[in-house]
Amino acid sequence: MFYRRKVILALLQIFNDELDKIHFQKLLFLFTKKQKKTVYDFIPYKFGCFSYSAYADVNAMVKREFLTETDTKIIKKDPIDYIEQLKKEDEEILRQIKSEYGNKSVSAVLKQTYIEYPYYAIKSEVAEERLSYKEFERVKEAIPHGNRTTLFTLGYEGISIEAYLNKLIKNDIKLLIDVRKNAQSMKYGFSKSRLKNYCESLGIDYIHIPEVGIETNKRVKLETFEDYQKLFEDYKRSNLLRTVEQQKTILNLLSKYERIALTCFEANPDYCHRKHLAESVSGLPGFNFEIKHI
Repeated sequence: MFYRRKVILALLQIFNDELDKIHFQKLLFLFTKKQKKTVYDFIPYKFGCFSYSAYADVNAMVKREFLTETDTKIIKKDPIDYIEQLKKEDEEILRQIKSEYGNKSVSAVLKQTYIEYPYYAIKSEVAEERLSYKEFERVKEAIPHGNRTTLFTLGYEGISIEAYLNKLIKNDIKLLIDVRKNAQSMKYGFSKSRLKNYCESLGIDYIHIPEVGIETNKRVKLETFEDYQKLFEDYKRSNLLRTVEQQKTILNLLSKYERIALTCFEANPDYCHRKHLAESVSGLPGFNFEIKHI
């Protein structure tokens, strides 16, 4: 079993084997905030901090009958003691969470996360009614605002879906353009339909432009930087010359949305075609904007 799932089971166990779903997300968030290396990342969402990955793990454990759930609660079904299976430092954190929040209501824990971590309340539908005027002002101040039209690029290699979405939010990106030829992924959260849904749930539009991607068969046996350079030289000579219309579409979308991002897999833009695509778009008439790789 993945260690992160043991954390979920241990959290439920120490809270008498069941938690309200909102309470669960908030307590897991507070647990991770005390860790040196977090087991889950979170995004700002409808009721504050939320982890899609933790939600997916709960669903997986329900299917395997480690857990059961109702409309409002998550319940530990597996009788095994998972607290004793945690790392010593994580067990100590878990007991701190129990001590600090064990007697607090869901509403009190929710409010506390909003006050301590206002960024995670910026998408909340209930923050204004739960907080004082000054507390809610801190939430509004945490909302990212971009003041320059910018063409961003980013990859999702090596990061969670939540860390990736936080990059979009923190850079105030309004539109994500998927430039993969095949927008499917074995990595959780990054296949086309799910990524589109996640973006749109956060107010970020999503489109896929597969024509500017690189065929999968051209990406095999890429071992050295020189291999990548050869691939991208071919990309510039072939694909970029025949996709001028798609590149004009990207430029028009940049003018409309002001802050857009091209996305693919590789973390390092030097190893990804999105860098060369962005540079090609920047060479079109009317491009007077910044390119930023994040």
